Amino acid sequence: MSATHMPPLQYAVTNGIRMGYYEAGPATDRPPMILCHGWPELAFSWRHQIRALADAGIRVIAPDQRGYGATDRPEPVEAYDLEHLTADLVGLLDHLDIDKAIFVGHDWGGFVVWQMPLRYPDRVAGVVGINTPHLPRAPADPIAIMRKRFGDMMYIVQFQDPGREPDRIFGSRVAQTFDAFMRKPLPRTDAAPPEPPVGGIAASASLNLAFPQMIAAYDSAKDARQRILSDDEKQVFVETFTRTGFTGGINWYRNMTRNWQRSEHLDHTVRVPSLMIMAANDAVLPPSAADGMEKLVPDLEKYLVRDSGHWTQQEQPEEVSAKLIEWRRRRFG
Repeated sequence: MSATHMPPLQYAVTNGIRMGYYEAGPATDRPPMILCHGWPELAFSWRHQIRALADAGIRVIAPDQRGYGATDRPEPVEAYDLEHLTADLVGLLDHLDIDKAIFVGHDWGGFVVWQMPLRYPDRVAGVVGINTPHLPRAPADPIAIMRKRFGDMMYIVQFQDPGREPDRIFGSRVAQTFDAFMRKPLPRTDAAPPEPPVGGIAASASLNLAFPQMIAAYDSAKDARQRILSDDEKQVFVETFTRTGFTGGINWYRNMTRNWQRSEHLDHTVRVPSLMIMAANDAVLPPSAADGMEKLVPDLEKYLVRDSGHWTQQEQPEEVSAKLIEWRRRRFG
């Protein structure tokens, strides 16, 4: 079977958009696992887990989320806030006639799935965060905090640019973008103590967070890091983002202030069985970012993937899949 194999693409009309998704495993399995990708990724990022979970008898559903891949990309920036992103997933459950699911999220998908039990507690059986911790509400606008800590060139601060210059940089260098991002990190040399996270970001001082400029200057011939993707796998990302551009996904970041403003009323305690999978070598979302999560997530198990950077489910697919299967069977039968 090829490395790019996915189940057939299906569509659901949900929350005012058409969402593309992939499904595998027995339809009678309950509760199913919904796999939510991050930036700049796709449902395809879960290709290894889709196959492994289905082979283990678990029903698994992986959507291209709002703004990505086979799913609609509305024009208004505010159409990408957490209220829309979580409601999209509830609509997907409704379309599939599923009452409750376990939501699994990596990177930005992690921020979305941790919101699900806060906003829709009756639709959530459990939550798994991969690299992305669940944090208390920031004490101030997270963009203002990031600007103060990391400066104007930090990628999330740059993403607020209404002129969409980062979108153009990535969009004009699609192959370069995935060649640069989808690699294992070099062995760590900095022994600096971890910094407290801001909005989930706890980047090491050695990391260049000016990602648009990094991509613009990138030369793969000078990159000693190991590639994660085969040529065929990389081509899936390149072809898809060449067609869609990057604006839909970047619009998620453009709602961070709005999300913060509109979350003041929420009780941030997660009251479902939860698993936090951490990657030892993720410089942007390090294991230390999950310190103290137990205060907000009383029923929490933590698991460390040792030899992995940020793209955990693609860097260490067998280990991630095995942990998901083991935890799902132990906690839900």
